[in-house]
Amino acid sequence: MYARVDADIVKRLEEIVGPDNVFTDRERLEPYSHDETPELEGWPEVVVKPITAQEISEILKLANERLVPVTPRGGGQGLSGGSVPVNAGIVLSIERMNRILEIDHRNMMVAVEPGVITGELHRAVETEGLFYPPDPASLDSCFIGGNIAEGAGGPRAVKYGTTKDYVCGLEVVLPSGVISKFGGKLVKDVMGYNLLQLMVGSEGTLGIVTKIILRLLPLPKAQIDLLVPYEDFQDAADTVAAIIAQSLIPTAIEFMDKASVKAAESLLNKEVPYHDAEAQLLIQLTGARQEDLENDLDVVGEVCLDHGALDVLVAQDRPTRDRLWEARRSLIEAMKHESPINHTEDVSVPRSEIPALIRGLRELGQELGLSTCCFGHAGDGNVHVNFLKYDLSDEEWARRTAEAQRRLYDLALSLGGTITGEHGIGAIRKDFLVHAMGEAPVEIMRRIKDAFDPNRILNPGKVVNMM
Repeated sequence: MYARVDADIVKRLEEIVGPDNVFTDRERLEPYSHDETPELEGWPEVVVKPITAQEISEILKLANERLVPVTPRGGGQGLSGGSVPVNAGIVLSIERMNRILEIDHRNMMVAVEPGVITGELHRAVETEGLFYPPDPASLDSCFIGGNIAEGAGGPRAVKYGTTKDYVCGLEVVLPSGVISKFGGKLVKDVMGYNLLQLMVGSEGTLGIVTKIILRLLPLPKAQIDLLVPYEDFQDAADTVAAIIAQSLIPTAIEFMDKASVKAAESLLNKEVPYHDAEAQLLIQLTGARQEDLENDLDVVGEVCLDHGALDVLVAQDRPTRDRLWEARRSLIEAMKHESPINHTEDVSVPRSEIPALIRGLRELGQELGLSTCCFGHAGDGNVHVNFLKYDLSDEEWARRTAEAQRRLYDLALSLGGTITGEHGIGAIRKDFLVHAMGEAPVEIMRRIKDAFDPNRILNPGKVVNMM
């Protein structure tokens, strides 16, 4: 269906963005052949790095004319293969589009280009007393454009929500090359179908975002963090429900199982507090006044102890908070360190069903002979499941993980959950979409894709099997 990239296409790309921003040599292509998804690779034929929406428009017009696939790419930190060029063709990297355009105090909004690193955005607005809450684990390397494409979450989603809750306006280049604008510096906007939110989480299959307007909040002035160990996962889950039943919503409620903590210790080469506990909760409280947080701390601490906590470790200064969070923030790297080949899933269930999910997962791992580690977001039910290869043969690893993936999805769906909470469908989960959603919703998604991209040149092989 798709054409190969030839010398004429490369020449035309060079005319659009300049020869220094187009390359085809294998050494420079290699970083663009993968993201952070284990064992997934797809090589582009050419990488192009535009710097304006107009340049992207010209590239997409050329791709449509010649029927060449285009894979948009941000920071390459994805965990579902969304930026991997599985159909070869052109990788369009937005890494040069990295400006913070405006911090608007009057409207409490910020305008950025898609190549801005999320952590840099955090620091830029916080120096001005403002706050952008979404905080994916890779925040110091992922791009805001990728966050938009994946609908990224993070620990603070419990209180503040995810990326979609902060997107107010987008400039988007559609697959046809048309430059369109959705939303703006608006709090309210119900003009027609919500195309703005359709773009959020569309994984680069419907358009390429070139400008983003995000809502900001006042920066919280006070913060307290707690590390709470448990001997039983059910006690930890009951604690989460009990805290929220107090009409108190922490900023974050994270959890780690014992295997995850041990992996973090191995990577960090240091002992983690209560490393033999079956589960640990990390709870963050933020607010405008320290005295209000002290009251919240008393309530949360009491609830934790009433539900079987072994201890409640409290951190109120930055160095101590960083030490409490060090293990949790290292876990993605810890999985690679523990087993360079691993398989990562991020199913989501009602938070009350996390213990049932963990029990089912452990039974599944034992039955299939797979080592597992679990961690994630107890406050919103999003569980990161890791299967570790260790010394399994390649054949056994492939067979067992395929079976584990299918059965994990069935387990999550049986508990009222979904097959991905924040990592996305991408290239690795699209074959399960009909099973998870049903044929009718997926057919609607196919029709939407065809309406935006009739030649199917933009990020093909992702999200939906087009048939």
